[in-house]
Amino acid sequence: MKYLLTGILIFAFSQSLHAQVNADDFLQKLLIEKGSSLLLNILDKPDSFRYQIIYTQISRSKHNKPTFTSYYLHVDKEQYFNPASTVKLPIALLALEKLHKLHVPMVDKYTTMLLDSSYNKQTDAWIDSTSENKLPSIAHYVRKIFLISDNEAYNRLYEFDGQQYINETLQKKGYKNTVITRSFAQMNEDENRHTSQVRFVNGDHLLYTQPAAYSSFKFDFSKQIKIGNGHLDRNDSLIKAPMDFTAHNKFALADMQQMLQAVLFPSSVNSAKRFDLSEDDYRFLYKYMSQYPSETSSPKYDTTEYIDSYTKFFFFKAGKQKIPPYIRVFNKAGWSYGFLTDAAYIVDFLNGVEFMLTATIYTNSDGILNDDKYDYDTIGYPFFEEVGRIIYNYELQRQRKNAPDLSRFVIQYDK
Repeated sequence: MKYLLTGILIFAFSQSLHAQVNADDFLQKLLIEKGSSLLLNILDKPDSFRYQIIYTQISRSKHNKPTFTSYYLHVDKEQYFNPASTVKLPIALLALEKLHKLHVPMVDKYTTMLLDSSYNKQTDAWIDSTSENKLPSIAHYVRKIFLISDNEAYNRLYEFDGQQYINETLQKKGYKNTVITRSFAQMNEDENRHTSQVRFVNGDHLLYTQPAAYSSFKFDFSKQIKIGNGHLDRNDSLIKAPMDFTAHNKFALADMQQMLQAVLFPSSVNSAKRFDLSEDDYRFLYKYMSQYPSETSSPKYDTTEYIDSYTKFFFFKAGKQKIPPYIRVFNKAGWSYGFLTDAAYIVDFLNGVEFMLTATIYTNSDGILNDDKYDYDTIGYPFFEEVGRIIYNYELQRQRKNAPDLSRFVIQYDK
């Protein structure tokens, strides 16, 4: 019966392949062959679950140079998914790059950065109660973004970067299908174009001032994006119409995978796609992309809420399972409006395994958005857990000509 079901599903998928974008036979057949009935049901309904998957194999030369082979399933830059907190990845990278390019004496990622309210809805940021010295800095904001996906940290780096700088820079780097229009504060389109004055200080000594800015970047909102059967507005009133995502943030899955690769393996991507970072920046990013809240002393997190796999979706049962000590996940995940997304580089130091896995899924069976009633626990997290486990098990037995030297990713964590 299992083989009959598998055969029927493969036939059904093959009949629709011509209509799909980047539907890869190898990845599709692997997931169907190893998948549970839940996963097979999801795979059989790409329109309902809007899933997209990129699996990237990494092979090493005898000199440890990596080569990458990516397999795609239903990856379509035109199919919108809400990227949620995954947009914090480019915001953090651009903040470090912008700071690096300033070349201001005594100003680095650890320098105190103060934000002054300069427009409607903006607020001052002169203290940070979660930091060791109670002062905000780019380093501390980046740290919180990767440890627990902190929204306030994203908002502050969005203001330092500025909407125009963000989008112009990403376009120049070749991330053509990534558009960041807004912070996570409750602001309208005009308010999101304005960003605060920023001051870097050493005690009472002013080191550098970045004036308040206005973005004149021209977005293309000609293609309407509407999802669902209804949604709750800001007053929690039910609007019986799809939710409009036309002007929301966009982050295509292929851009996401490529950006993560550009951070972890900068020499492997076109130079234009890289970020201008120092070696210290890279080490800092690797540390906090893979460190767990329980290993962190500043900020100190409640580990009953922020468990080790809080932001690690692939094969860790969304925090319900202890991550083996020999595995590390360097990633950025996001969840909102029924969408779950994760872009990850997974390393097994014990077995010499490494691979990248990036995926998104939409889990909202009632079709109502913004009501916080989504199928994360019953569909979304199990989807990530199973896809991750299938790929990991395949990687465990995949023959490698050369064992990888993974020492670059061995990190000394806070605890």
